[in-house]
Amino acid sequence: MLIGIVGKPSSGKSTFLNAACLTEYKTGNYPFTTIKPNLGTSFVRVPCVCKELNVNDNPKNSICRNHNRFIPIKLLDVAGLVPDAHLGKGMGNQFLSDLARADVLIHVVDISGSLDAEGQDIDEGSRNPIDDIQFLEDEINFWFKSLIVKKDWNKFIRKIEQEKIPFVDVLQERLAGIGIKKEHILKTIGKTDLNFEKISQWTNEDIFAFAKKLREISKPIIIVANKIDKTTGEKNYFDLKKKYQEEIIPCSALSEYWLRKYAEENKIEYLPGDPLFKILKRNDFSESELKVLQNIQEKILNKFKTTGIQNALNYAVFNVLQQIVVYPVYDINSYADKDGNILPDAHLIHNEMELKTFVETKIHSDMAKNFIYGLDAKTKMRLGEHYKLKNNDVIKVVTAAKSK
Repeated sequence: MLIGIVGKPSSGKSTFLNAACLTEYKTGNYPFTTIKPNLGTSFVRVPCVCKELNVNDNPKNSICRNHNRFIPIKLLDVAGLVPDAHLGKGMGNQFLSDLARADVLIHVVDISGSLDAEGQDIDEGSRNPIDDIQFLEDEINFWFKSLIVKKDWNKFIRKIEQEKIPFVDVLQERLAGIGIKKEHILKTIGKTDLNFEKISQWTNEDIFAFAKKLREISKPIIIVANKIDKTTGEKNYFDLKKKYQEEIIPCSALSEYWLRKYAEENKIEYLPGDPLFKILKRNDFSESELKVLQNIQEKILNKFKTTGIQNALNYAVFNVLQQIVVYPVYDINSYADKDGNILPDAHLIHNEMELKTFVETKIHSDMAKNFIYGLDAKTKMRLGEHYKLKNNDVIKVVTAAKSK
């Protein structure tokens, strides 16, 4: 799973990544600060089952703090996108090829309206954030269309129709490089009114409509309203919420960065996603730094209950990608692995995944081959291979002994 961080230059993408991952990638108030894609590890936050089970856990693949489990995810910040990027303008070609790996996109929007379309400084409030949302989606949709059509569209379609080759199979092969799966194409077909018996009769508009819907299904975009702390940011955010039906997440990436940095330095007590923080070493801060912290609490956390970073990541993983959390264990009474680690691993999986598939993809393929049944560690009930896993399941896998 990979989350792409996208947006026009200087909108706060690298600051978002630095805040989410506590990295030090170069940021700047000028276009194309990011040239090569930046990769980082962040976390989604969920209530840990340790509280429900009344145990003290010691995780291996994740972190538990105050009964909150933080599970790692990968983020990618790519070069800023400008209008006509699909034609190669700006860093467009590189941006779009870097984007191919992502499963979901977080669009960091300059909600303050203080940057023009290419990321140059203008008077705050001068640009409508809706224009940024629209142009970025258009650019990615046009890019999808170009990958579908390429230079041989007519020949490609003629061969499909003459030889009666399944459209889904050949298109999936054509788009495999950007992570398109058959289910994405099938879902797109079901949500469009196009004639798939006569694809050769599609107009340019038809092809674009198909590409747009395929992009929406395979690489959905989440809008994050960054720089909410700016004078015009809050007003623009509420205006945007009235006009857009999609979820708009208010955000101050810079505020989150400072909170995480100070927490890492043990100067404050703060968990990502919390609406409050506690200053531990007041003397370690200058008056100006204390004023910044006060503003973060009053202007961001008190109003929005979050800086937005954790909300955005959780929304991407759980709401959009429809993941759940499952804890495999060896001992169903102590909830430990073979080494005695209690609730050692927390795995993110799709909410439609069955037990045997989980064993094969997340634990070990050999265990899947020798699979007999699973055990629900909470209820002690047996589970078959087609059992559809539920959020916060704690599972033991029983296998046959390997033949020598």
